[in-house]
Amino acid sequence: MPAAPLVVTGDPLLSADVQRLAAAAGVVPDVVRDSTAALRGWARAPLVLVGADCAAGLAGCRPPRRPGVHLLVHAPVPDTCFRDGVGLGVESVAGLPDSEAWLVELLTDAGDGASTSGPLVGVLGGSGGAGATVFAAALAQVASSTRTTLLVDADPLGPGADRVLGLERRPGVRWDALARTTGRLSSRALREALPGGDGLSVLTWPADQAAALQPFAVREVLSAGVRGHDLVVVDLPRHPDAVVEEVLARCDHVVVLAQLTVPGVTGAARLVRRLPDDGPALHLVARRGRGGVDAATAAQVLRLPLLAEMADQRGLDEAVDLGVGPARARRGPLARAAQRVVDGLDLPVPDRVAGTAGAGAA
Repeated sequence: MPAAPLVVTGDPLLSADVQRLAAAAGVVPDVVRDSTAALRGWARAPLVLVGADCAAGLAGCRPPRRPGVHLLVHAPVPDTCFRDGVGLGVESVAGLPDSEAWLVELLTDAGDGASTSGPLVGVLGGSGGAGATVFAAALAQVASSTRTTLLVDADPLGPGADRVLGLERRPGVRWDALARTTGRLSSRALREALPGGDGLSVLTWPADQAAALQPFAVREVLSAGVRGHDLVVVDLPRHPDAVVEEVLARCDHVVVLAQLTVPGVTGAARLVRRLPDDGPALHLVARRGRGGVDAATAAQVLRLPLLAEMADQRGLDEAVDLGVGPARARRGPLARAAQRVVDGLDLPVPDRVAGTAGAGAA
């Protein structure tokens, strides 16, 4: 279990306010009243909130400098707080109640227990029928073997990522429950609410309706997703709208799936031209077909680095119908291409996995 946020104050009103806000964030802080107790939990706590009543005394103890320390006081903020804050090396001095919304977000992040954010990878079909949803599902399925992965289905007109992975009967929330999300969304709550298993969670659409997405809801879901997972994969629709712009602005990489036909490459070229120049890094995955375009030529035309080239996969429809997912056969074209994307993007390996591998090698 992650350590609890540390609150250092002997002010009953300030303590009550912080605990109320912590309850809204879904965390239970460790509240101490003196410097000795504060120093015991100083290094381990993911977040330290020091009340103005204890700041001067704690600064006199010269605790080691660390990130994530904030000084709290009921507004208005006296000038002495800034002097004490410098002595403690705080990141900010916040007055309540004006900073309550900010403090709830800070406590929510601390409760999630994630010190870093996982990368966000978008998948775009260069033309209709390119198979972007299936490839996004395969990429998430392959990546989930070594890292916790969230697959976000942002295409309301697609086949449904849960159906491709055989999760449509699993209980859990869908977009209709999150489309009107307001405020900070806990990554832990999101992770526990979504259908999935074996390191893979999926957020998709209910079977009987396509909920209208709002950019602010997508923003909060993606923010919670990268805080709570090692990797987030987003299946993006081809048509541009505010939601697509919101996702693209947050992506670290975008994989464009292009069919190796003249119409397929032409459609992909049009798609790439409308993507922002200052956006995420773009990459190409080429899908072989009966056309006469080779992968190297497509990469040259699109001016994108080629990550993988793959053939059509035999038995794909049967695998999807059986609910085993498109990458269950790890030697199949989809799984091999997905693994090359994972390797080519140099996605970080979580410390717990790297440590296990290192111990095995030793």
